[in-house]
Amino acid sequence: MSNIKLIIEERAANIGKFMVGRLLPFRQKRMVGPFIYIDHMGPVKLNERQNFDVLPHPHIGLSTLTFLFEGSIMHRDALGNEVEIKPGAVNWMTAGKGIVHSERTPEYLRDSPLFMHGLQIWVALPKDLEEMEPQFSHIEERDIPSWTDGDLEFKLVAGEAFGRKSPVPVFSKLFMLEIKSKSKRSVNIGDELYGEAGLYILDGAIESEGNIYEPKQLLVAKDSTLCEFTIKENSTIYIFGGDAFPEERFIDWNFVSSSKERIEEAKQKWATQSFAKIKGDETEFIPYPTYK
Repeated sequence: MSNIKLIIEERAANIGKFMVGRLLPFRQKRMVGPFIYIDHMGPVKLNERQNFDVLPHPHIGLSTLTFLFEGSIMHRDALGNEVEIKPGAVNWMTAGKGIVHSERTPEYLRDSPLFMHGLQIWVALPKDLEEMEPQFSHIEERDIPSWTDGDLEFKLVAGEAFGRKSPVPVFSKLFMLEIKSKSKRSVNIGDELYGEAGLYILDGAIESEGNIYEPKQLLVAKDSTLCEFTIKENSTIYIFGGDAFPEERFIDWNFVSSSKERIEEAKQKWATQSFAKIKGDETEFIPYPTYK
């Protein structure tokens, strides 16, 4: 990866139940392609008295992508979807003009110790689709394109790359790749990608131009031609990005939009509890935070 433009270190952020490592947005790089928000969640062990409970909260102008390495989350939303997210599956919810969802420990696991580890990602929508009707898709691990090249294991989590297409129904030109290797290998991405690109190291390390990069680092490329780098043994990395939007995106709490006025409307709508509610999860909710 001979064209590294920026190195972003995970920064601790409190999401209520535990700390996460925040990668995007970053003051020097708000987005990578359409990817506007990435949290590395865990790894953390919850005891039998703790649960992962993110109460009902709203979104506009984005799609959420939840990708677990360990643990289990029960997704519920105002469209009536109720799906358990397990490791390797892709949970993809498009908020569009607005949706409310919750993420909780499934009932059958609520009295048991539980490891939680994964990525929580937001992908901004193109301007002409920001007010689309909300949608939801859940893609099982077996349906995610995967292939090998020697000791390298590839998985196309979302988008298009390497002549393949993930079944995740994205709304802009993007990619999210998982690459694993049990041995030290040279990786040549070449011109397979497009737009902007970032490389996140989950486990292990990579080497580029004599420099070693290790976990909890996001490397942002000058362009998507990542060229060659060496992946160390027992490593897992994620490469993501795509075509950037021509317009700026604003982010305020859980709201993303090309219009600040639209975000203010959403904030007022949440303050008056005018969003459609989740059936069976109507009473609790996360209030809009008061920043100091």
